[in-house]
Amino acid sequence: MRKIKLSGFKSFVDPTTLIVPTNLTGVVGPNGCGKSNIIDAVMWVMGESSAKHLRGDALTDVIFNGSSARNPVGQASVELMFDNTENKLGGQYASYDEISIKRQINRESISTYFLNGTRCRRRDITAIFLGTGLGPRSYAIIEQGMISRLIEAKPEELRTFIEEAAGISKYRERRRETENRIRNTRENIARLNDILEELDKQLKHLQRQAKAAERYQLLKKEQRQLEAEIQALNWKSLNELAGKQLQEIREHENRVEAAVSDQRIVEKEIVQHRESLTTANEDYNEVQSEYYRVGGEISRLEQKIQHINEKIQDARLGLEQINTEQQQLTEQLEQDEEQLKQLATTREGLEPQLKGSREESDKAYSWLTESEQAMQAWQTEWEEFNRTANGYSRRSEVARTRIEHLNDSLEEIRQRQRNLKQELEEMDTSDSETAIKQNDTELKSASKTRDEIEKSLKHKRETLQSTRKLHQDQTRALNLQRSQCQKLEGSLASLEALQRNAMTGSNPTLKKWLQKHDLENAPRLAQRVVVETEWACAVESVLGRFMQDICIDDLSDYLDEISNLNGSELGLIGTSEQVAAENQSRFPSLADKLKDDFPLRHLLSTVYLADDIQAAIGMRSNLTGGESVITADGFWIGQNWIRVCRSNGQQTGVINREKEIQKLKFELDKAQGKLVDLESAASDTLTQLESLEQEIHELQAQLNRQEQKVSELKATLTTDKAGVEQARSRSERIEDELEELHDQEQEEIQEMDNVNAELERIESEESELQKQHAELVALKEKHQDTLRKARELWQKTHEESHGIALQLESISSQRASLEQSIKRSQIQSDHLIKRGDELENTISENQAPVGEIKIELEEKLTQKVESEKKLSEARGKVQNIESDLREKEQLRITHENRVQELRSGLERARLDIQETRVRLQTIEEKLAESGQNIKDILAMLSEEAEISTWRDNLDKVSQKIHRLGPINLAAIDEFTQVSERKSYLDKQDKDLHDALQTLESAIQKIDKESRSRFKDTFDQLNANLKELFPQLFGGGMSYLELTGDDLLETGVTVMARPPGKRNSTIHLLSGGEKALTAVALVFSIFKLNPAPFCILDEVDAPLDDANIGRFSELVVSMSDDIQFIFITHNKITMEIAHQLLGVTMHEAGVSRLVSVDVDEAVKMAATA
Repeated sequence: MRKIKLSGFKSFVDPTTLIVPTNLTGVVGPNGCGKSNIIDAVMWVMGESSAKHLRGDALTDVIFNGSSARNPVGQASVELMFDNTENKLGGQYASYDEISIKRQINRESISTYFLNGTRCRRRDITAIFLGTGLGPRSYAIIEQGMISRLIEAKPEELRTFIEEAAGISKYRERRRETENRIRNTRENIARLNDILEELDKQLKHLQRQAKAAERYQLLKKEQRQLEAEIQALNWKSLNELAGKQLQEIREHENRVEAAVSDQRIVEKEIVQHRESLTTANEDYNEVQSEYYRVGGEISRLEQKIQHINEKIQDARLGLEQINTEQQQLTEQLEQDEEQLKQLATTREGLEPQLKGSREESDKAYSWLTESEQAMQAWQTEWEEFNRTANGYSRRSEVARTRIEHLNDSLEEIRQRQRNLKQELEEMDTSDSETAIKQNDTELKSASKTRDEIEKSLKHKRETLQSTRKLHQDQTRALNLQRSQCQKLEGSLASLEALQRNAMTGSNPTLKKWLQKHDLENAPRLAQRVVVETEWACAVESVLGRFMQDICIDDLSDYLDEISNLNGSELGLIGTSEQVAAENQSRFPSLADKLKDDFPLRHLLSTVYLADDIQAAIGMRSNLTGGESVITADGFWIGQNWIRVCRSNGQQTGVINREKEIQKLKFELDKAQGKLVDLESAASDTLTQLESLEQEIHELQAQLNRQEQKVSELKATLTTDKAGVEQARSRSERIEDELEELHDQEQEEIQEMDNVNAELERIESEESELQKQHAELVALKEKHQDTLRKARELWQKTHEESHGIALQLESISSQRASLEQSIKRSQIQSDHLIKRGDELENTISENQAPVGEIKIELEEKLTQKVESEKKLSEARGKVQNIESDLREKEQLRITHENRVQELRSGLERARLDIQETRVRLQTIEEKLAESGQNIKDILAMLSEEAEISTWRDNLDKVSQKIHRLGPINLAAIDEFTQVSERKSYLDKQDKDLHDALQTLESAIQKIDKESRSRFKDTFDQLNANLKELFPQLFGGGMSYLELTGDDLLETGVTVMARPPGKRNSTIHLLSGGEKALTAVALVFSIFKLNPAPFCILDEVDAPLDDANIGRFSELVVSMSDDIQFIFITHNKITMEIAHQLLGVTMHEAGVSRLVSVDVDEAVKMAATA
């Protein structure tokens, strides 16, 4: 360590630098001067975070908190400077020759660390010292009391010192971090397993939703196509409107151009008038300039004449003033010469008077000196008398003051007695006891109300829980019902699609023909068939292709059109024309199973019914041509033919499919009605839930208020009880105090009697001094009278001689002044004569040119009259041109207003077409955003395409989408994302298990290395202790002992046997023996793993001189490799220091440093 810099740290308020240039530095100073604050500073800057170990209650206690003469400071700062030129500190700091570690803290408890000037974390600071033996609580810093704590430490605590010496503290830190990582990894694995289970459930649910979403997307695609085609039709109509608007704009532009042309003609005439005006203005300006020039010349000549006249007048006035001054100087000169003669006469008369006056003054001064000596002797005698008299006066004054003080004290005691008695009389606890009873009653009532609210709140919460469970059941039932509705809708849509395909086929020509004649949605024969289920297959077999035929009102409407269908198969059935059967049926026929209005009833009247195939075969012989018999299960027999029409199932026929469709529609309506009921019930339950939650919230608020009230009542009750108890206690204290005041009063009265007796004795002695005082006063008056007369005589003679001397000095001064005045007057007179000659020359030189200038002025006045005439003519011409120009300007404004009106109309037309174009562009951009081209869409549409038809088709598609119900559009992407996420999490799960295995292996490796290092260090430390202990004690032995078998957790104890004693634990040793044993242990650790420096704080305090000598020798021997900084009061220890740092506290509460180089001091002493 090179330096320790402190600022604002504890008592080191001023910036202080401790320079540590040697390996033996002692810190000395009186108790309480702040020496140990240096130890606290080193511990604090190396990361100490416990205020207790820094001898404080909070970390901010390290900041200087002020003193009687200083204010507190806002922050504390400590910096350590280390020398790393030998690169002992490895790692990333090996290349630095100097390492700086700094810590700051402010009043807000914000602590900041700096490493080589760069801000860092606390763990960065502690990491630097790991394995070096340094740290906030390492064995390298031994502060006051730490020696005893080191020896009396628990085995587990002592183990930490050995770990630090072994350099495995960093392994323990890494092991702790690794354990934290293992714990975190296991927690992550558990969370990951929960997530994976949840993802499996989501995948199953999303897969079902994705299928529905795909169906939805297909319908949406069709919807978007219809919307695009509608937009294209809108675009077409808007484009036609834009053409008309463009023609209107061209017409507006023509009208604007004509108006602008008229405006340009007027503007051209205005330009011509302005050019004429410019020419006229230029002529006018030239005439005006000539006029002003002539006027300027006239003014210049007039001013020149005036200037010459003023100059002549000034010269004449100057001559008059010079003559006056010359006359005054002559008179003054005569007066000065006369006064100079008078002063010489006066001086000759005063010099003899001055000599006689000084002789009389010297005689008076001798008498004054004798009188003052006599007065001084009396003054000495008077002062001695006053000292004696003042002694008696002070004693009497003290006695009187003491009497006054005793009177005041007695009055205070008696007043205090009266106050206490009054307080005792006024002290009544009955009101407080009544209030306690009342508060107790209110508390019981409030507690009862609170319990009732809690009971009601509990009931409401139970109701809320049951209602919430009911709502969850309703939600599940609602979801099931929605699923059932969606399932029914899907089945219905599938059957309708099959039925539609079976009815219409896929011939595009036929479809177009049907659309043209509005027959696309006309009912098919299969939809008109109403037959018993068991005969549906028989009817469908007999009618065959007739089942797909279209039912219409009148066939004659389509006979001409049907001939145009080439290559298409189409059947039309007229429902308004009933065909009668040829004859009366001999047996029950298939027609009997249908309604009377069935259009093809006559085709089934010759198909008879048989219960089974045997009965049908029996009826065959009775059949005629065109007759047949059929069974319900599909055997159809004629005279010479037989056909089997049995199908594999009951749902394959068109008739049965139509029945199934009607059945599904009925079930769907029923299911949707139930769904509405469930939604209504769920909504009601949800409303009830919200109402219950609101009631619970209000009850909770009431409960909180009631609990606050109970708490306030309890607090008030406690306060009242404490007040009553305090009053009782106060009453007892008052009685005790009254007894004490009575005793004090008696003591004061006794003392007052004693003081009065002493005052009477002093007054008697003072009367004897009054006689001596009168004699001294009479002698004083005599001496004062003589002294006064002598002083008056001396003052009179002295003042006379002094006055004569002053007169002589004044005469000399006046004479010198008069001589100077005469000289100045003569010089001034010469100057005035010269100045008068110059002024007479000036007058003669300026009188000649005035006549010439007046002739030139007359000529300029004539020119000015001519210029005024020309100026008036030019001004008239300019005014005429300006009048014409104003008329043209007015005409131009009229044309401009006309053009502006036409342009406004043009702009309105342009805005209209712009609006149309914006609408066109909006449609184009909309279609472009969806990846469609408007021209392609219009090319696909027919010329007869109408928007109304397309909107009807769009409504149909929208209804299909609506029937799909709620759709999760993101289900497909979510399904993909969740699948990808599950794959990613599966990989993460594998990585976490691999990482867990790696961390467990690292723990095993750290444990193995820690055991090995600890065992080796323990053995080496034990050997060092056995070697150093006898050196410090002069014999005996000591060793370390393990308390357990696990080298990772075992504690360590110290066994010691001083010379002449039996082997025992360290706790049985004396204080000095404990201290020496601790020193031996610390030095053993140093010998094993030397720290860069060691700080000892009064370690030698409990040792005697002999032990201190051995201790000092050991420190000196170890200082070759280790830097020691020790705080001591012992002279023997001080002697080994090469550098002494003295800490003083000359200013209360502020520590200062004084440094002494001992070797240099020894050299200076030897030289002296």
